[in-house]
Amino acid sequence: MQRAGTVQEIAQSVAVVRCPSEDHPGLGTPLLDDQLDTVGRVVDVFGPVEQPLLAVSPDEGVRLAPLLGETLYYRDA
Repeated sequence: MQRAGTVQEIAQSVAVVRCPSEDHPGLGTPLLDDQLDTVGRVVDVFGPVEQPLLAVSPDEGVRLAPLLGETLYYRDA
């Protein structure tokens, strides 16, 4: 498991996740919470190269508001 980053904000029905380094999951990668439940998939990568931001579209039935401030993870490729 790798740390994807922390949910910084919710905007336009996506979670914005700040990566801790330039290593980040690719588009379409499922992201998991600390219970290893899939919460959504990466739909965009933007911002500075050193600490990019991920736009994460939630899976059906996942509420974004409780994820604010939470760390998300992804499985090693």
